[in-house]
Amino acid sequence: MGDAQTTGNNERYYITDTALSERFPLYTRANVGEVFPDPVTPLTSSTAMWFAELGWRDAWERMGAFSQDEFPADEFCQLGVVAGYCYLNASAIRLFGERAPGLSAQDMDDQFFGALPGIPPYEPVEGDTDLAKTQKIGETFGWVLGQSSLDQLEALTADREMTRQLRADRPDLTTIDSLALWDRYQELVAVHRKLFSEHIFTTYMATVPVGIITGVATAVGRPDLVMPIIAGIGDVDSAEPSHAMWAMGRMVAASPALTEAFDAGVPGLVERLAAIDDPAAAEFAEAMDSFAYEFGSRGPNEWESRSPSWETHPELVLASVERLRLAPADADPAAQHAVRAAARAEAAAELAAMVEGDPETHGQLQAGIAATGAWLPGRERTKTNNIRLVQEMRMLMRELGRRVVAVGGFDEVEDFGFVTAEEFPGFLAGLDADPTAMLAAVRSRREEYNGLLEREAQFLFNGQADPPDTWRLRADDSTPQLVVDESIQGIPGCSGSATGRARVVLDSFDPSALEPGDILVAPITDPSWTPLFMPAAAVVVDVGAPLSHAIIVSRELGIPCVVSATDATRRIPDGATIHVDGGTGAVTVIEL
Repeated sequence: MGDAQTTGNNERYYITDTALSERFPLYTRANVGEVFPDPVTPLTSSTAMWFAELGWRDAWERMGAFSQDEFPADEFCQLGVVAGYCYLNASAIRLFGERAPGLSAQDMDDQFFGALPGIPPYEPVEGDTDLAKTQKIGETFGWVLGQSSLDQLEALTADREMTRQLRADRPDLTTIDSLALWDRYQELVAVHRKLFSEHIFTTYMATVPVGIITGVATAVGRPDLVMPIIAGIGDVDSAEPSHAMWAMGRMVAASPALTEAFDAGVPGLVERLAAIDDPAAAEFAEAMDSFAYEFGSRGPNEWESRSPSWETHPELVLASVERLRLAPADADPAAQHAVRAAARAEAAAELAAMVEGDPETHGQLQAGIAATGAWLPGRERTKTNNIRLVQEMRMLMRELGRRVVAVGGFDEVEDFGFVTAEEFPGFLAGLDADPTAMLAAVRSRREEYNGLLEREAQFLFNGQADPPDTWRLRADDSTPQLVVDESIQGIPGCSGSATGRARVVLDSFDPSALEPGDILVAPITDPSWTPLFMPAAAVVVDVGAPLSHAIIVSRELGIPCVVSATDATRRIPDGATIHVDGGTGAVTVIEL
C-alpha cells in the first residue's frame, strides 16, 4: 500500500479514502459488507459514493430523524472509506434509534450487529435528544403502518419503470462519442441520489412492522412465531432471478444435448451451447437472452461498476444453472414459497389470537403484520432499482474501457475503475494525443487495490481504524476449527433444520463444490449467491443481521438459514457433517 496521508481525522491509505466524522465516530462494516464486499474503486468513490451519502441524508430528513445541518456540507459523514473499504456510520444509526419512539440505540445495534461480541455501549452526548424529531419520526411510523401492499409504494414502482426504461432505451454504445459516454455516466450517477434515498428510507421503515411483531411475540412468550410471520410474503425482487435460473436448470436436466454440454464443465460452455443444433438448445438460448435482459444487472459486488454482472459475464449464470440442474424437483422455489406463505398465515393468526383480549395491542399487531407486505419486499425493490441504474453506468464505462484498451491506454476493460471523476474529462480529451497518460497510475492503483483485497477489513472502529497492514489476511488459517459436538452460535435467519455435508464456498464465481443437499457455508451473500441457496439444504453465513440479504431471500425460498455465525467459514471444517438449526441459530458439527 502507498504511504499513508492524513485526511480529516483519519489516515489516508488509498486514493479512495475519505474523511471521517468527529461528531459521529463509530463506523462499521455491518450491512455495507453485503453492498461493497470488496474495496471501492477510485471511480465509484469519487462519483456514486457521494451521491449515496447525499441520498442517505435525504432519507434521514424525510424520516424526521435528522436535519441537513447536522451533517458537514462538503465532507462524508454517513459513509466513509478506509483503506478502500466502505463503512457505515453506526453512531448516526444509533442516534436514529434514540430519537425514534419505541426504539433505542440498543435496538439498532441488534439490527446491525446481531450477536457479535465487542460492540461498545452507546454513550449519549448533548444534542442527541430532540423531542421535535421524535414526534416527526412517530408521524412517519404511523404512515408506514398504513401501507400494506407494495403497490401502495408508488414511488418504488415509478422508479422500477424508470430504470427498466433506461435498459429499454439503451442505444448502441459503440456509436457514441467517448466524451458523450462520460457525460451520460455523470447524468446517470446523479440519479443515484434519489434512488439510494428511497432504498435507505425503505430499509429503515421495514424495521417498524418487524419491531412491532417481535415485541408482541416476545411479550407473550412466543418469539418463535416472528420468523414464520415475516417469511413467504412474495414480490421479493431479489428472489426472482432464482426462479428463472431454476427453470433453466430444469431445461438442462430434461435435455440430453444440454446435459452433455454441461457435463463437460462451465469453461467453454458458452461456445459449446452455441454450437448445438437442437430445439432444446435454441429454447435455452432464448431463456438466457431473456434472463440477461431482465436480470443482467445483478451479480457479485453489484454496486461497483467495475465488477462483472450477469449480462457482461454469462458464465456466472451458467455456473449457477450447472448446480441447479442437479437439484431434486422438490427444491422448486415456487413450491417452497407456497409452504412458507401458508406457514405465515397460520403463525399470524396464532399470534393475533393470543392478544385478542387487548384491542390496542391486537390492532397494532395486525397493522404491523399487514405492513410487512409492503416494506419487506419494498426494501428489495429499491435495491433492485439502484442496481439497474448501476448496470447502465457499468455498460457506458465498459465501452469506454474497451476503447482505451484498443489504443493501449488500459491493460483491461475494467481499468476504468482506477481513474477518478476529476481525471476522466482531461484523459478522454487527450486520448488521441497521449493514450497512455494514465497507464502508470492505473497499474499502480490496481496493484494497491489487489493488495487491499488480501485483507479482511476491520469490522468496527471508534474514531480511528487500525492500520490496514494489521488487519487479518483472508488467507489466514490459524483459527481453530470445530470438532465433533462443538457448535457455533449465530442469529436465526429462517426456521427449519437440516443435517448435511458442509461446503465452505468463498466465491460465488465457483460453486462447483456444492452438491444438492450440502449445507452452504459462505463469508457473506449478495444476489449472486442466491441461486446457490436452492440446491443447498441450509445456509450459514459469517456475518449478517435480521434484515440482511441472506435472511430475506432464504425466507422466500424456504431454506434454513443462520447468519452472524462469526468465522463460520474458518471454524467449520469443509466436508464435515453439520446440523443447522434455523430456529435457534446453532450450527453443530456431527461428524468429521
